[in-house]
Amino acid sequence: MEIVKKRRRPMAEINVVPYIDVMLVLLIVFMVTAPLLQQGLKVDLPEANSEPLDTDENAETLVISITANEEFYISLGSTQEDEQVPVALEMVGDQVSKIVAANPQIQVFVEGDGESSYSSFISLMTVLQAAGVASPNLITKPLE
Repeated sequence: MEIVKKRRRPMAEINVVPYIDVMLVLLIVFMVTAPLLQQGLKVDLPEANSEPLDTDENAETLVISITANEEFYISLGSTQEDEQVPVALEMVGDQVSKIVAANPQIQVFVEGDGESSYSSFISLMTVLQAAGVASPNLITKPLE
């Protein structure tokens, strides 16, 4: 009597069930963290018909915000919405000069509420110029 050995062929299928579990976990993580990635304050930006700036995405940014109540806020590349405290205009100059001295290549952006006064904007620009910011970038929203 002859024993015939059957050779098993290797299974050529990939079990994707563990990969689906990992994908669903990653989806939940991204859904939870996405709202936390918004930066800065909520200001009503004025509309302007201008081209977007060529900015380096990896460079550190400094955003100075002016609210409708003439309050100034500084945000240094933070991605979380912390409870921000308004900063006096004199303190804005001191802090910006220290930041620019430590990192001369930093990109400075100014976002102002459309309801804020022109005098507060000019005061901020004067303080920024005295702090060593050569040309701050202005943030607007496109025309609809």
